[in-house]
Amino acid sequence: MTTIQTNLLSPLATFLPDTPGDDVLTAEQWTSLLAIAETVIPHISRAGNSAAKGQLNLTESEYDDLVKDLKKGIENPPTDSLIVDFLGEGATTYKAFQKELQRTLSVSISADARKGIAFILNSMSTRVGSLIFTGSTVPFHEYSLRERTAIFESWSQSYLAPLRQAYSAFSRLFKSHWTRTSPSIGPLLGFPRNPVHGKPGKGFDFEFINFTSGSTVETLECDVVIVGSGCGAGVAAKNLAEAGHRVMVVDKGHYYPPDYLPMTELHASQLLYESGGLLPSDDSSISVMAGSSWGGGGTVNWSASLQTQGYVRKEWADEGLTFFTSAEYQACLDRVCDRMGASTKHIVHNHGNQILLEGARRLGYSAREVPQNTGGTQHSCGYCTLGCGSAEKQGPVISWLPDAARAGARFIEGYNVKHVIFDDDGSEDERCAVGVKGIWKSRDGQITREVVVRAKKVMLSAGTIWSPLILQNSGLKNPQIGRNLKLHPVTFVYGVWPKEIRPWEGSILTSVCNEFEDLDGQGHGVKLECLVMIPSWNLPILPGIGLSLKKLAIKFKQMNGFISLTRDKDSGRVYAASNGRPRIAYTPSATDKAHSMEGLMALAKILYLGGAEEIYVTNDTEPYIRSAHPQEPNAEDYDVGTNHPPFQAWLAKIRAAGLNVPGTVFGSAHQMGTCRMGVSEKTSVVDQRGRVWGTRNLYVADASVFPSASGVNPMITNMAISDWISRGLAREMRTGKI
Repeated sequence: MTTIQTNLLSPLATFLPDTPGDDVLTAEQWTSLLAIAETVIPHISRAGNSAAKGQLNLTESEYDDLVKDLKKGIENPPTDSLIVDFLGEGATTYKAFQKELQRTLSVSISADARKGIAFILNSMSTRVGSLIFTGSTVPFHEYSLRERTAIFESWSQSYLAPLRQAYSAFSRLFKSHWTRTSPSIGPLLGFPRNPVHGKPGKGFDFEFINFTSGSTVETLECDVVIVGSGCGAGVAAKNLAEAGHRVMVVDKGHYYPPDYLPMTELHASQLLYESGGLLPSDDSSISVMAGSSWGGGGTVNWSASLQTQGYVRKEWADEGLTFFTSAEYQACLDRVCDRMGASTKHIVHNHGNQILLEGARRLGYSAREVPQNTGGTQHSCGYCTLGCGSAEKQGPVISWLPDAARAGARFIEGYNVKHVIFDDDGSEDERCAVGVKGIWKSRDGQITREVVVRAKKVMLSAGTIWSPLILQNSGLKNPQIGRNLKLHPVTFVYGVWPKEIRPWEGSILTSVCNEFEDLDGQGHGVKLECLVMIPSWNLPILPGIGLSLKKLAIKFKQMNGFISLTRDKDSGRVYAASNGRPRIAYTPSATDKAHSMEGLMALAKILYLGGAEEIYVTNDTEPYIRSAHPQEPNAEDYDVGTNHPPFQAWLAKIRAAGLNVPGTVFGSAHQMGTCRMGVSEKTSVVDQRGRVWGTRNLYVADASVFPSASGVNPMITNMAISDWISRGLAREMRTGKI
């Protein structure tokens, strides 16, 4: 990709809240936990530098050979000093690693998950537990690093499911924290702090309501209170405010203007994402990333603006929701796209998207460009998942919420709504919502205040994770609340090319291959897309631990990643842990895994034709190394392409290995369906107008109302449905008719 590099000013600094002072683990538990961490991310040095058990000591010749080997095949290789710093960096080298582990264990994970970790660590310190975890009575931390590595890797193949789950959970946890806190990875890869394309933009000057300290409840009033500030909330706020109603938008997250974006990888994970960017399912089979700042997912998504496809709209209409095949719904889709200037006119494809489109063409697969919500401008920022500093992406904080502000809407950040307030009017059939109650916390965390917002109408737009929890906390008993969770589970394929790609440059997702979107004749299948290539978002996904992980990580600037995104047929649920944090019960089903496999196979072929020298899949299959299988001319002397026998044999190994969990890495950036829309309270949570069954004046407008998975990146579908719901609510408030 050829564009002019612009020197950008560094974003303004952000600050993380203080790490909780109370230690969540005992000294013995920390010893066991950090011993595992050192195994996953070891300190590698020359023999004689130290005799510590947590490092890998190599002889002088072994170490020198390793440094030389790491430079092989790398265009513009790093200096020896950068490699030495990188190898010498282990999990416990810097205090930041343990500090962020402490934050995660204290704040980000559920109390139940924390108890599970403590149980494992306690067991590893006992004789009986050591027998299970190490095969002897010697505690794990007393082994040498080489011995620990062999033991830990054996867990991944254990016949005991808890050991396999522990391997998966611990390895991803430690790789994530290492890559986010490492001072060596960026310089090693030449990964710049700021995107090299584009220029800083100006954000909107929101005015937020703040509160002073006090023991009394602070009460505010409005016509409509909207809980959440993401894609659904933004559209609803604009429509209702412009209709003349007093609108108040509240969110537990905080606003970070473009001046502060993109954030560092560590700060973005903590300040822009739910649960620090680490929200695993109960069985660790899938990791969920959900936006959780002012602007919600619209602050961190990748600009993809795909409208709901016809077969999905028909599926929903066939369930009685006839609106979805109406001209009005198409008008909603077009209206939200027009407001954001969504189009394909100014796309410049980066390396990954070029590979996807050309590979699909050569294989005869259907593929197309993906419209971008960038206001009719070229947008080549590959860092949008860390927040967009150019203010070109027309998400909620750039377009919809400023529109609402100009129409008189008011805003509260840092306000965590606990439940909806109902007026006890004696009605047993319908409860009447009259506001919300929650806790407001100042940005510096020094002031907290109980706040009530009383309103004529309450709209939950807190997202698929939190909207159902607020409904449950409010005393609603509909068993459908929290169920029907759809996640668009994705699996990953990575390629390494013989040249430097700098995959973090350029637009992230500008193409899609939809050849395999209907594999069962019922609209369930996969789409093939490109992946954001931020180091800490990808290195934890790549296979391996220890030295093998570091050998692969150094190739990252010559790597690109792709996903097989599944429109899941089956579902899970969201529920609250004992400390109120969200928990996810979800395991990719056999049907959905079979569909995902077809996408993996297709992506592997695309990468092969695209010239990748190495191809990695994330289901424990060994990588395909092209140099190990030179292609010999056949009798007809033509290029057999993906029919090359060694490559076909490797594809067969992938299929034979399957996508077993937790050995296979599944991820999700799309959450839908937990307050699904329907025609009956027995099968849904809201009706076609977004009204919660069994209530008055209570609505939901976000991706949680999707009747099933959208099958495409959900932003536009979310906005269009919210446009419909909010316009209907405005009409109801004007005329008094539902």
